[in-house]
Amino acid sequence: MPPRPTARGGGAAPRPPAPAIRGSRGGTPAPAQVDLPSIGSHVTTIGVKRPNFGTGGRELNIFVNSFKTTIPEGVIYHYDVITPSEKTLPARLNMDIIKSLQTRIAPEIFTPRAVYDGRKNIFVARELPFGATGAHEFEVTLSDGRGDPSSRAPKIYKVRLAKVAQINPEVLKRYIAGQQSHDSNVLTAITALNVVIRMEPTMNYPFNSRSFFTDRETKDIGLGIQLWRGYFQSVRPGIGHMLINIDISTATMYKAGPLLRLCMEYMRKQHPMQLANLSTRELVQLQRFISGIRIITPTAGAGGRVAVTPRVVKKLTDKGASTLKFTLHQGGEMTVAEYFKQALNKPLQFPDVICAEVGSGAKIPLELCTVPPGQIMRKQMPAEKTKDVLDFATKRPRDRLESIKNGLNVLAYGQSEYVRQFGMHVNTDGPLAVRARVLKPPTLRYGAGSRQPTIVPSNGSWNMVDKRFYKPTDPIYRWAFIVFEGRNRFNDQTVNETMRGLVDGLRDVGIKIDMTEYVRFGSAQTQVRETLRSVGQEIYQRYKNGPNLFVIVLPEGGNDIYTQVKYFGDVEMGIPTQCMKSIKCSRAKPQYFANVSLKINVKLGGINTIPDSTSVSVLTDPHHPTLVMGADVIHPAPGADGRPSFTSLVGNVDSDTAKYVADSRVQASRQEMIADLYEMSKHILNLYMRYRQYVEKKQGTTVNPKRIIFYRDGVSEGQFQQVLELEACHDLRIDPKITVIVVGKRHHVRFFTQSERDADRSGNCPAGTVIDREVAHPTEFDFYLQSHGGLLGTSRPAHYSVLYDSNMKENGFNADSLQSLSFALCHVYARSTRSVSIPAPVYYADIVCSRAKNHFDPNDRWNFESEDISTNPNATANTLDQFQKGFKPLHQNQRTLMYFSVRSPVDLFLPKN
Repeated sequence: MPPRPTARGGGAAPRPPAPAIRGSRGGTPAPAQVDLPSIGSHVTTIGVKRPNFGTGGRELNIFVNSFKTTIPEGVIYHYDVITPSEKTLPARLNMDIIKSLQTRIAPEIFTPRAVYDGRKNIFVARELPFGATGAHEFEVTLSDGRGDPSSRAPKIYKVRLAKVAQINPEVLKRYIAGQQSHDSNVLTAITALNVVIRMEPTMNYPFNSRSFFTDRETKDIGLGIQLWRGYFQSVRPGIGHMLINIDISTATMYKAGPLLRLCMEYMRKQHPMQLANLSTRELVQLQRFISGIRIITPTAGAGGRVAVTPRVVKKLTDKGASTLKFTLHQGGEMTVAEYFKQALNKPLQFPDVICAEVGSGAKIPLELCTVPPGQIMRKQMPAEKTKDVLDFATKRPRDRLESIKNGLNVLAYGQSEYVRQFGMHVNTDGPLAVRARVLKPPTLRYGAGSRQPTIVPSNGSWNMVDKRFYKPTDPIYRWAFIVFEGRNRFNDQTVNETMRGLVDGLRDVGIKIDMTEYVRFGSAQTQVRETLRSVGQEIYQRYKNGPNLFVIVLPEGGNDIYTQVKYFGDVEMGIPTQCMKSIKCSRAKPQYFANVSLKINVKLGGINTIPDSTSVSVLTDPHHPTLVMGADVIHPAPGADGRPSFTSLVGNVDSDTAKYVADSRVQASRQEMIADLYEMSKHILNLYMRYRQYVEKKQGTTVNPKRIIFYRDGVSEGQFQQVLELEACHDLRIDPKITVIVVGKRHHVRFFTQSERDADRSGNCPAGTVIDREVAHPTEFDFYLQSHGGLLGTSRPAHYSVLYDSNMKENGFNADSLQSLSFALCHVYARSTRSVSIPAPVYYADIVCSRAKNHFDPNDRWNFESEDISTNPNATANTLDQFQKGFKPLHQNQRTLMYFSVRSPVDLFLPKN
């Protein structure tokens, strides 16, 4: 069943049409704003009830990629689908079984036809005639011969349907009117409507979860991979309406045709015989790519006739067909090549090439296998193809909206017998018109000596021209310039030019630094650890203190060197490192070094800019010291089962919410709940109080936070309140008011200006565009905020859901205060002069998670991508234990910093003698 609308930032739905507003600027008039609907006192919510609607900012008429739909009038009947089987069948096979059941086995029973989700749920608009038990069992044999390929007789599938509930759609009408709690009835009703609208396309096209894909628009990107354009659709409840959210999507597909050609393309081989002598590493790489793919093969003894039944590739053999032998039923042995020569009455063209082993255990030469079209590749995309995928998926807002409108012809709701028979009517005249608001950006303050001490960003961006950092780091005297690029590409003159550009860039923003005499060259073959240690020892011997910065020049494709630099420098030695790519820093313009200076300053304890206290009073109120936290979890790549997940928690320590610290951990694979949240939150709270006491010289209870604002990326967890409020804060004897906000980016809601003159240069809505009405949750406190200016493609707003607010009974956040606070936090990301798409602490937490791999000694060759992990539970536990033991905490010198971005002196948070 789909997640609750607020669980991952999913959208909601609109309200009824209202009178047009006079004098609206261009495009279709937006509906008039309406007051907050009366939310029943009996209504319970998972998150916080909506206190009010926001009013701040200037109005802007926009479109949202959602379309109104009616709610069925009649009762919907829900049945469980039970197929006794020794294994779970693929969703496509399940769909074919139910299709055959309805159209061939029992069409008189399934009139009108039922809709099916491919797993366990069937919904019908009329109760099925199953008698008092409400259950019936059918036997289904697929008419096209599909079934178990290892069986001579057709496979018979037993399908048992059992009635579990009947749904009165009236609950949805009450829900979107704010008079119904979110419960299982509402969830099941929404699920039913989603299955209804998806039934037609899933019967006709390749599908993946809530999207389906057509071959109307494709792109071949090499390595045996094609991209197909598709359409996402999801029924979502909103305030006063049900909507269907429609968006374009992209799928990576295996290229149809001979499997032999597919394997050659992926392995970059020019001749089939090159697949006969693959190394063990190459064989494993190819096997990972094609395992699970469906193939069609010739039927033995049928004159080479191609079997209808697809087979699934389990693995590859390590021997060719001419060498690989098997035992015959009547005794004796035969090679695979000899067998197929007899069966097909002709020899193999490439008998030395390896074979594919299918699920039944049969070995089939690659040249006899054909890949049918429309197979989604559910594997990690090769890194070098990521740009191709982004280029294909990226569309400017106007083009994206046109593609969505064109998708309505493919979706064809009006022609779908399933949509019609359930009484749903989708308004395809146009996307939903909404009146949004554009929030005023915060004022940012820079340091003494700036020509403009304060600036107001324009559409989410500003620059560093004639500006000094709010707090430059201490003078940089003990630093080294280390080059891991070849001298033929980065000679002494280039070194001097780059160093001069960097020094000038740092001085321009207020950092004192001189050219260094510690310039060293390394190479890809040189041990990075030895190079860094050698330079560090030289500096220590001279100054009786270690280096305070390593500037590293990396060659193109120097990811391995980068990983080693970050581990040996930041984690092991405790020395901040700043890496630059040789191709970018060679003859770079001043703007490049200005951007590098943003990172260096905060790594060494400085502060680039702060929000002015007059524009974000919530954050800077001295009577309510505020700690803002950001948390995230990232999971291993698809197919890397058994690899760990990484968690992070980030929080500010200063009164200006500009200086952050972080903690990160390793936990069980794909676990969304943060296992060590208690220890991590205590760590952040302790550092916050120490900083206020020993650096900001606060006294008494003013050391403690009075408010904690906790942003969690992506997932609603019930643990936040208990761990933060009842455990960590209780143990530290503090009693702050806590607000927990879930920030979702995994949704398909997009904003489009109605008039091109209202758009920014990229064609997107301006930074600060916020909606908390038509597409918001019917009862809970949420909003969509597009906080960043557009660059390429269509910007994605973030979805904020307030999960918990202990202030609500007193002076809790209202819509305007929380929206402006979140927008302001998107402007304090230290590494750029642009607002970002989510609040800075959440952005930091995401980066800390992604860099957790740098906490493992690269010399130990940790593998974070392989899928060759045993499915044995004990083996998985042992693997997790190994990862947890191998995870090395930050060096003591950097425990009080976010090492990838923000640094403070080693004794910053400790008592002074």
